[in-house]
Amino acid sequence: MASPLSLSALVALSAQQLEAAHAAGQLSFGQGTTNADDEAAWLVLWKLGLPLDTDVSDAMHDMSLTTAQIADVQALIQQRIDARQPAAYLTQEAWLQGVSFYIDERAIVPRSLIAEVLAQGSIDPWLDPHTTRVLDLCTGNGSLGILAALAYPDITVVGLDLSQDALDVARINIERHGLQARMTLAVSDGLRQAKGVFDLMVCNPPYVNTHSMNELPAEFKAEPSLALAGGDDGMDFIRQLLRDAPAHMSKHAVLVLEIGHERDHFESAFPHLDVVWLSTSAGDDQVLLLTHTALTQGALPQ
Repeated sequence: MASPLSLSALVALSAQQLEAAHAAGQLSFGQGTTNADDEAAWLVLWKLGLPLDTDVSDAMHDMSLTTAQIADVQALIQQRIDARQPAAYLTQEAWLQGVSFYIDERAIVPRSLIAEVLAQGSIDPWLDPHTTRVLDLCTGNGSLGILAALAYPDITVVGLDLSQDALDVARINIERHGLQARMTLAVSDGLRQAKGVFDLMVCNPPYVNTHSMNELPAEFKAEPSLALAGGDDGMDFIRQLLRDAPAHMSKHAVLVLEIGHERDHFESAFPHLDVVWLSTSAGDDQVLLLTHTALTQGALPQ
């Protein structure tokens, strides 16, 4: 009778299954992980109730598993392949810059590169020393606003989103991180319901162009399209945002905006803006910074 698998062997087997499905075009990564090895480790460790930072390659952490444990994990891996649901929806947890967030199908899986510039402080040189009020527009599950609050202990954050469902998820995360006194939420179509001015705006808007939306893998189509679709060139929401933003920015405020792979469309739509491109793990062309001065002096389409 064959011996039960060890933890490391089960992770390796799960990775092989995920990679085979990916190679066959039956599975896609990109919502928290980018490869089969990382996703297998995540799903196996989560299902077994083990810390997600467990080093499965370290013999000290290896262990024999019961037949029932193995069957539970294999069922989860098969569910991931068959349902084409993001792994984060299956675990109802996502991690961003080492911080845990609750997530479900009511909001997109948090993965914004803006999280990197908040955690690394790379926008700090552009921030006024007296920055106190931050807006997280298109807040989704609230992760960027929460990361901002964790990075800057003296600020308060407002999270706005058109989706009440997404805000319900964000509220769970605000309570999880004990930020009820520093972060508030409201339903808003863009900046229409924004109150007052802000010293920092962060926004991961719907920016996927129509062609790319049609080509999205099933896992991404499982997310709310409202948070993804940006019109023919991906700039529909952003055009209105850049027109409205100056009225809600203090004199020294900055807007940090993610545009994904839409730089060509962005520069075509806004050729005269003085843009600062920020470096991230995905390159130097996916997250940008605009000062209040750049927005008020740049020629924006009407």
